[in-house]
Amino acid sequence: MIEARARLFDAAWAAEAVGGSILGDPHAPVSSVVVDSRKVEAGALFAALPGEKTDGHAYVSAALRSGAACILARSDRRASLEASLAAPSVGTALVFVPDVLPALQALAAAYRRRFASLVRIGITGSSGKTTTKECVAAILGRSRSVVLNPGNLNSDIGLPLSMFSIEAGHEVGVFEMGMNRAGEMGEIATVYEPDIALITNVGTAHIGILGSRRAIAEEKKRIFSRFDGRQAGFVWEADDYNAFLKEGVRGDVSDFGPKSTAGLRILRDRGLSGYELEWRGRAFRFPLPGSHNLLDAIGALAAAKRAGASDDDVAEGLGAVKPLFGRSEILEGQYTIVRDCYNSNPDSARAAIELCDSISREGRRVYVLGSMLELGAESESAHRALGELAGRSSADALFFFGEESRPAFEAARLAGFRGLAVFETDFDGLKAALRAYIAPGDLALLKASRGMALERLADSLMPGSASADALIPGSASADAHDERRG
Repeated sequence: MIEARARLFDAAWAAEAVGGSILGDPHAPVSSVVVDSRKVEAGALFAALPGEKTDGHAYVSAALRSGAACILARSDRRASLEASLAAPSVGTALVFVPDVLPALQALAAAYRRRFASLVRIGITGSSGKTTTKECVAAILGRSRSVVLNPGNLNSDIGLPLSMFSIEAGHEVGVFEMGMNRAGEMGEIATVYEPDIALITNVGTAHIGILGSRRAIAEEKKRIFSRFDGRQAGFVWEADDYNAFLKEGVRGDVSDFGPKSTAGLRILRDRGLSGYELEWRGRAFRFPLPGSHNLLDAIGALAAAKRAGASDDDVAEGLGAVKPLFGRSEILEGQYTIVRDCYNSNPDSARAAIELCDSISREGRRVYVLGSMLELGAESESAHRALGELAGRSSADALFFFGEESRPAFEAARLAGFRGLAVFETDFDGLKAALRAYIAPGDLALLKASRGMALERLADSLMPGSASADALIPGSASADAHDERRG
């Protein structure tokens, strides 16, 4: 029996919200929404999405056996499902729609609209979305109840699923919004309809899919597509597409950055320990290192102030921010490890190298640079540019990992790099080469796309460091859809 406080809606409400037809109990109570049959618990609505390797409709029976209260399925599968399933029992229903993904999005939008007083903040950009989201939440969470999407569930599937975490007591929503295909940002903007929207930057993440930075800018700009004049937007003051992003938007779109955000002073760069800052007379330490993280904090400050954050909230919130797994984490031991391997693209890789170059220290610098994925036709040129940058960096040794990084290895040598340079496609070979070289006191940068699982090196060099399996949420789909969006 589902407790009343856990009930989100019933099957009849879901069918009406998505314009579907219902088979079974219209009063079947739904307490959660999932797209992975393995995550079905009693009272769940299971959306039978097509996946990369299989189709969610193949798991409807398993979902019902696990206690699903409602199934969202395609209308053209109705006959086969009715033939294969026993008549739905009391407390169980199937809702049939033409296409499951648009229906899931419509369901999430209808559910979100039930919370009219929620101040909705949306964050997108080629990099920095999650850090900015966490900074906004840290600021506003000092005095208000905040809901945010877990991990980076930010896509056409992930964002709708995140909507069902909104509860009556929440006052502010802070949701990152990602994409890796044309049209996706418009879809999720319709689901969420942010009151305040921020674009961290327009970079090159997923350029292999969209084709150009201009196309990326056009897609990111759609975060403003639901504005009607009452909303506020923010864009980075130095973005190459700053003017384009603001042009024609129905709302107040302002710049953020060190020059544009009045009241903020950078007192001291403390290297790997972050920054000493002052906000309107309130001194505090922002603990995340690197100018890219500082810029994310400034963007968060701007968005949070627009949402009504007090000056004390800003200083106390940014001072309390903690690094997330694989994002500018600093692990101290006999080595200093910069674990920045949750994702990688040309922009974030450059930022990581520049951060490590800027650190004053006695030990050697060892940069482990794994493949940058999802770059498509731009992959070879992007990796060559990365290799040239690394070859001119302050590194004493460069380790390149993954077949895509071969051009980077070659370019580093051509750039005149004189230190140890290693190229490996085998993880055990990489680990052995690194362990043979690294010495106590050295600084090691681990930078790669998530698919390279480079955090395994930190586990090897520093046993006991938290693993990815413990800290990164699993995917949410019928067959483990990738939620790592730009």
